[in-house]
Amino acid sequence: MVGREKELSIHFVPGSCRLVEEEVNIPSRRVLVTGATGLLGRAVYKEFQQSNWHTIGCGFRRARPKFEQVNLLDSEAVHHLIHDFQPHVIVHCAAERRPDVVESQPDAASQLNVGASGNLAKEAASIGAFLIYISSDYVFDGTDPPYTEEDIPNPLNLYGKTKLDGEKAVLENNLGAAVLRIPVLYGEVEKLEESAVTVMFDKVQFSNKSANMDHWQQRFPTHVKDVASVCRQLAEKRMLDPSIKGTFHWSGNEQMTKYEMACAIADAFNLPSSHLRPITDSPVIGAQRPRNAQLDCSKLETLGIGQRTPFRIGIKESLWPFLIDKRWRQTVFH
Repeated sequence: MVGREKELSIHFVPGSCRLVEEEVNIPSRRVLVTGATGLLGRAVYKEFQQSNWHTIGCGFRRARPKFEQVNLLDSEAVHHLIHDFQPHVIVHCAAERRPDVVESQPDAASQLNVGASGNLAKEAASIGAFLIYISSDYVFDGTDPPYTEEDIPNPLNLYGKTKLDGEKAVLENNLGAAVLRIPVLYGEVEKLEESAVTVMFDKVQFSNKSANMDHWQQRFPTHVKDVASVCRQLAEKRMLDPSIKGTFHWSGNEQMTKYEMACAIADAFNLPSSHLRPITDSPVIGAQRPRNAQLDCSKLETLGIGQRTPFRIGIKESLWPFLIDKRWRQTVFH
């Protein structure tokens, strides 16, 4: 069943401009996406909207004009948003996801990653909404991969601990919720610094200067549009089957260090990579990272849920707008 609402639109023809009230179809399935201004949130919002869901996104600093501006630490504002919109599904993407920032601002990170998540779970439960909480592979210590959903978490840094505490807060306040653990993400960034993968592009492009790249930590770069698709598939399966709940894993399946990612990026754009230097020592600066926190995704795959974009294809799509030397475009795409 699809509802109808009145909407104002501007009709413009040369010589005249008028405001017209038109009836528009409103999809019956409603989803709320938190952190909709972020890299993952934008992809999740777009995925649901393009799949005939009535989609509302909320953000904080960058919300207006496209999204609702809501401080997730304001429990009253969160209550009103959820009870006014009455979503069937909530995808909770908002988080402080930078490990070094979490270490330097632990209280603020905990309020968002744990406190706000628990409150959101409680509000979702009060209206019977299905909550998908986005978590991280950093809940594991990386010593014995691959990790299934049943393996015991042991986070090495405060970021991983806040995400694990967030998982507990969500599942304690909402027995029907889902936790989706994912690894390092990349996609259509607004700026290169938005992803730990795309941020390497400048070092790749400036080949006149040698660059040290980590060749110790094993990562599984995952495209945000694949995670968004998994969230939608999970939500749609849950609408038909209430037993869909609990913890799930999703990840790309190409294992790479940052050095190997950088070389793959160089190769995708026909750029030199001889200036990139692999560093095989364990990093000593910043928050401690797990060596290899590979996620076993067979639980979702068994449900018929999943989507994977090959890294070479996904990274080329994502970084194309940031290519400095436009002459390379001819060799890359023609």
